[in-house]
Amino acid sequence: MRWMVRSVIALVVLLVLAVGALFAIPAEKIAAIAVGKFNTLTGRELVIAGSVRPSFYPQLGVTTGPVTVSNAAWSKEGPMLQAEGLSIALDLSALIAGDIKITGIEAIAPKIVLERSAKGEENWLFGGAAGGTVTTETPGVGKGFTLDKAVISGGTIVYADHKAGTRVELSQIEATATIPDYVGAAQVDLSAVMNGQAFRAKGDVAQFQEFLDGKVVGADLDLTTGAATLAFKGRAGWASLEADGDLVADLGDLRAISALAGVQAPGLPAGLGRTSVQVSGAVTHTAKGTGHLRGGAVVLDGTKLAVDLDYTPSARGKISGKVTAGALNLASVAGGEGGGASGGAQASGWPKEAIDVSALGAMDAELALSVESLDLGLVKLGPTRAVVTNERSRMVVDIAKASAYGGAISGNFVVNGRQSLSMAGDLAFRGMDLQALLRDFGGYERLLGRGDLTVKFISGGPNVDTLIRRMEGSGSIALTRGQIVGLDIGGMLRRMDTSYVGAGQKTVFDALTGSFVIGGGVLHNEDALLQSSDLVARGAGDVDLGARTQSYRIKATALPGADGSGGLTAPLLITGTWAKPKFALDLQSLAEDKLAVEAAKAEAALQAKKAELEAQARAKLESELGVVQQDGESVEDTLRRAADQALQEQAAKALQGLLGGN
Repeated sequence: MRWMVRSVIALVVLLVLAVGALFAIPAEKIAAIAVGKFNTLTGRELVIAGSVRPSFYPQLGVTTGPVTVSNAAWSKEGPMLQAEGLSIALDLSALIAGDIKITGIEAIAPKIVLERSAKGEENWLFGGAAGGTVTTETPGVGKGFTLDKAVISGGTIVYADHKAGTRVELSQIEATATIPDYVGAAQVDLSAVMNGQAFRAKGDVAQFQEFLDGKVVGADLDLTTGAATLAFKGRAGWASLEADGDLVADLGDLRAISALAGVQAPGLPAGLGRTSVQVSGAVTHTAKGTGHLRGGAVVLDGTKLAVDLDYTPSARGKISGKVTAGALNLASVAGGEGGGASGGAQASGWPKEAIDVSALGAMDAELALSVESLDLGLVKLGPTRAVVTNERSRMVVDIAKASAYGGAISGNFVVNGRQSLSMAGDLAFRGMDLQALLRDFGGYERLLGRGDLTVKFISGGPNVDTLIRRMEGSGSIALTRGQIVGLDIGGMLRRMDTSYVGAGQKTVFDALTGSFVIGGGVLHNEDALLQSSDLVARGAGDVDLGARTQSYRIKATALPGADGSGGLTAPLLITGTWAKPKFALDLQSLAEDKLAVEAAKAEAALQAKKAELEAQARAKLESELGVVQQDGESVEDTLRRAADQALQEQAAKALQGLLGGN
């Protein structure tokens, strides 16, 4: 770049001096001499069409018609420079004193093409292998200069890096630049369109010559595009794209700034930058392309974050660092709000609006998170320390330490947006308030108690409703000293009346335990056990999480009192929706239990009678036949054995008689 600027300035001076020195010769001939010299120095072809109009006093200058400068031989982009006209003016008195003071340069509708070939060749380098005779010894190349004002009207700049495969184009350029001191400050004010997005930039550099040489110097930049504004104050260099300084940016909804960068605006969730993103802090961009933010303050739709971040360039890019916040709401990323639709347990269903997790695809991340409260939609946490990782649209929240619902929570929560949305979790709640948890999850407030809950689940679907209906998992619960609100099981047993429901009714328990499995959004339990000082109840059945209904049977026994009264057992059937549960004594189960009791009694009587008869048979065998029944031997076997024994004895006697025995 410095060769391009210095070469062009040298050639501008050459052209103007030629006009001034040879003012007696027609301007066209002077232009031809200057063009020839330009071509020799650069190895490129300069063409000036139309007339060349010189001026001599009070300023030495020249105005041309259309101008083109050919490109490098390897380029296929057309001319390196083309313009409808150029106007150049020098301060004559300064020139006589040996200084180059350019009072004005104006380019009308110029198009400048800057290129880097696939081999790394740069079209703005002149001389040597690039062609032309220009060197550092060429008059004007090493000479400092000043510029009162340079103007570009209706311009275009194209930068094509064929080696990196990138292309940037600025069009509709309206720009002014001043260089009042060659070794001092310089300013530029530019408005243009890039990637279809209009913007305006104002920049200052503290040492123009060093900046031109590619060194890092003091620099300020103010950028405006759409509703977005950005201000940088620090140091920067163009050669290695290095910068460090203080940044203050209000990026709006990111649409304008994303369009300017040529990328799709990320679909950030509500509360996390959907309408407003503000960033401030100390920033650094290194020659390796890494970015760093220290002491950063980020405000996303009013959510304030204190951040220290590092950006590592890659195919997707990755942000790592630490984030500290007060209240942080990730419900829209983690699957939406719990509690069903408006109305909690009274609602007819879960939210069916599509969950947008496209923001997870914007960039990979690994963040240490420290917040005062964290809303994950289905569950809400208090002070939390966690590590959030996002890799190719799969976000994992590993909870190292968190307070939740009056207790503590540990585990992990996964949101996978790589293809269709899926979610998973493996969470353990210790000493938590179950009513508060169930209120957030499903708007259910009928169960009070404090204790432990473990749950492991996985599901997939585009919205909360589908996620709940497809849920698979398992878990367990263990509560102490709680209540079932709206249901008095003891009263039902004592009165055999199911009207003990509604406001003011409750079942107090000392302990409640159970385990469950979830399949297809239906929670199934077989071992629920509720215990209190006057009641024991066992439960089994299904809770359809998707349909928000239940079919559950409780077999409750009222323990007998000190006077011997009570001791009643009755099964209770709970059906209907969460909003309007139905309670009924399970008469069929009662009948089945009664029949089972009678059958057991009859079976016991039958077995007793059988034992009695068998005893009588044994006694008779002993008294009449002299045969003793052996252990494990039936009466029939005893009789058969006795008959066999008698037959053997008779046969032995007969044989003895035949042989003449005694």
